[in-house]
Formats: sequence, C-alpha cells, structure tokens
Amino acid sequence: MKLISWNVNGLRAVVKKGFVDIFNTLDADFFCLQETKLQEGQIDLDLPGYFQYWNYAVKKGYSGTAIFTKHEPLEVFYGLGKEEHDQEGRVITLRYSDYYVVTVYTPNSQNELKRLDYRMTWEEDFLAYLLTLNQDKPVIMCGDLNVAHENIDLKNWKTNRKNAGFSDEERQKFTDFLNEGFIDTFRYFYPDLEGAYSWWSYRFNARANNAGWRIDYFCVSEKLKAQLISAKIHNDILGSDHCPVELEINL
Repeated sequence: MKLISWNVNGLRAVVKKGFVDIFNTLDADFFCLQETKLQEGQIDLDLPGYFQYWNYAVKKGYSGTAIFTKHEPLEVFYGLGKEEHDQEGRVITLRYSDYYVVTVYTPNSQNELKRLDYRMTWEEDFLAYLLTLNQDKPVIMCGDLNVAHENIDLKNWKTNRKNAGFSDEERQKFTDFLNEGFIDTFRYFYPDLEGAYSWWSYRFNARANNAGWRIDYFCVSEKLKAQLISAKIHNDILGSDHCPVELEINL
C-alpha cells in the first residue's frame, strides 16, 4: 500500500503546474493534501478510481485538507470534534476495519511565536484524539506538522532555535507524541540521513541550495512497525514550497 502526503500551498495553483500528471505518476492508494486553500465548488478534479474527501476552512483561501483514496472507508470524520479547532479544515480521518488514516495540517506558531499558546493546546488535543483512535486500532497519520524535530531536520538549526517550527516547545510536543507509541517512519529507515528536507522558503534561493526543513511526516502506531516497507521524500517534484512525502506499508 502506497500513501502520499503533500502540502500543495494552494491546490488550484498546483493544478496549473501539472498536479494531475504528478498524481497519476505517483499512483498512490492514498493521496493526502494539506493547505488546499479553497472552498467547496472552487475546483473539479477528475480522478477516476478515487474517492474524494475534503475539509474546508471557514476562512476563504486558507488552510484546508483533502484525501483521495482507492479504498472506500467505513466512516469519515472531519476535524477533532472541538469547536475551537474545527474552523480551519485541518484534519480528516478515514476509518477502515484494521486501521485509521489521518491527515493533518498543524497550525503554524507564526512570527515571534504569536500563536504558540494555541499551538500547544492544539498539540495536546490532537495527541489525545490520536491516542483515542489508537486504542481502537492502529493509526497512520500524515501531513505538514510544522515542526522540525531534531537539528538534523533543518539546514540552519542554530539560527532557528526559537523560531516557529523549531521552538523547544514544539519539538518537545513531537517528542511526547513519539513517546506515546508512534514512529516517525522516515527516521525509522534513515536515522542519520542529513540534507533530507520537505519544505524550502521561496526566499534566498533556498530550494536550489537545499536550505530546507523536514516538516512533512508519516507517523504510524508502533503496532505497525513490522509492516513498514519504505519511506521517501520526493524532493524532485516541484509545484509547491513543499514536496510530497511517501510511505509504503503492508496493510
């Protein structure tokens, strides 16, 4: 089973840059998107053989997630079931007989960590949500988590220490998440690989210089460890400031 996750930073723009061709070439069982930045009816994607599930933000042109899958779920959930979190279209959960698939677009803490307090509340509530799912059956969670976990996960870690995405608080929440029984699948396969990034600023020629961050993840319940096959970062695929990340797993 192949799963792809991609923060497209505006799906309508990426469609003009060859999204459908990329989608068809990758040929995933699950194709999860973050930051779609659109409302219902603003796009008509013809993806034969796929079921489409969308979660839109109330605010126009902001946030939003989607999952396209070849496998019809038993049930679909949107958001976390908490009003304070569910206005921005950030979470979709698909329930299957033996597992859950969750895609998420984690809130950014913003410049000078203006939204850090909210981010901490989000992290606690999202972890509680995943742990509830995990009690029922194993979870495959993917998306833009807006955190580089360790120094190895971004190029310029020394100068970003207290910035959004690399604050001590955000990194600790990701550590707490892993300690609750989840695996960062890319680091499972490549624990020491440097220079592996999934996001690059549009400024300073960052992508050409590979001055990036790894903030897009596939994480799975420990119970699925033996079923992991491979993890990849498709840094050759353009169209967004993020690139797609991939997980292959035996389900």
